[in-house]
Order: sequence, then structure tokens, then C-alpha cells
Amino acid sequence: MNAVDKPFSQACENNKGPILKVLLSAFAPSRRVLEIGSGTGQHAVYFAAALPRLVWQPTDRAEYLAGIQQWLDDYLGHNMAPLRALDVMDTDWPSDFDAVFTANTLHIMPWSSAQHLIAEVGRRLPEFGMFAVYGPFNEGGEYTSPSNREFDQWLKSRAAHQGIRDREAVVSCAQHAGMALIRAHALPANNQLLVFHKAPASQPAHST
Repeated sequence: MNAVDKPFSQACENNKGPILKVLLSAFAPSRRVLEIGSGTGQHAVYFAAALPRLVWQPTDRAEYLAGIQQWLDDYLGHNMAPLRALDVMDTDWPSDFDAVFTANTLHIMPWSSAQHLIAEVGRRLPEFGMFAVYGPFNEGGEYTSPSNREFDQWLKSRAAHQGIRDREAVVSCAQHAGMALIRAHALPANNQLLVFHKAPASQPAHST
């Protein structure tokens, strides 16, 4: 298929540059990245090309794999792991990764699934492994912008289980899973990139 047949997200096109600026430093100690919810596949090929020393493992639910594969088929690098199906509620996760990236997933899945995702990442990451979560977040139970309020209302009208999550709730889940927040990066379009690391067992997982 040609480029016009590929799934395409303008949001991915807009946010990939700002996200990469953070990942260049956040994933500096990493060697193998698990991407949860690769979506269209745009992020996978862009980040893999920009971070050639890393192995990038794209995953998503089975119904999205065909579209993602179209992007991967045109990728000329040698650091892309084969695409895998992953439902975060299943037990069959890829292994051997020391960093996890996920974008615009927590507000799509039920909150119970988001909590499970975070818990599993914390359980499976090695000590000092990195976890980067991109998307819109509320702060103190409040929307951070009128556009986020509108987006949240649109999500809830589409599916009752969807909605923008509170950043404090995400951080609390991560801490309970043994991960500490390193920094919350403010990115364009009222989004944030939360960067965590897996705290050593001898240290409490509190924010730095």
C-alpha cells in the first residue's frame, strides 16, 4: 500500500518532535523500549529512527496491528522489533525491556485498565527502568485548559469509561508500583509527558 493508505494521526505528527526532545534524555540509559498502544505506528517509526541505538518494540490490540504494520513495512532501520499484539489486561507481555513508552492511552481505556497497566509496568521493569506516559492530565481535580475540558466531555460522550485522568492519581499508582516521578514535562496543546523510573527496592518510590 502507498502512504495515503496508512492510518494517520495529525496529533501524532504534531507531538512527535516535542516528545522526542524529552525521550532523548529520559531514555539515554535504556536499551530496549516497549511501546504500549502504538496506535497508527507513526510514533514507532519516528522514535526508532531518531534513537537508533535502542530496540523499539511496538504493540497494540490485535485490531490495530494491520495499520501499524503498514508503517513498519516502510521502515528502513534495523532496530524495530516485530510488532506484537498486547492487551494490557492479559498476562502475555513482551519481556526483556528496560523502558516503556505509552501515548494517549490512559484516557481511552477504563481507569481500572490504566491502573493495571501501571502496576504491570512497575512489576516488570528492572531497577532504574524508565516509564514515559504522554497525554492530557487534570491537576488537582481540575482541567488545565478549556480545550481539555471539551476533549474530556467528548470522550465521555463517546464512552462512559473514557476521560482525562488526574495526574496525582497516575503518580500515586506509579508510586504504589515502585516507580518515582522524575519530572512532569509540559508539552504543546496542553499535554504532559510524565517520566518515571523504577526505584531500587531499598529506596521508597517518592517523587524527586
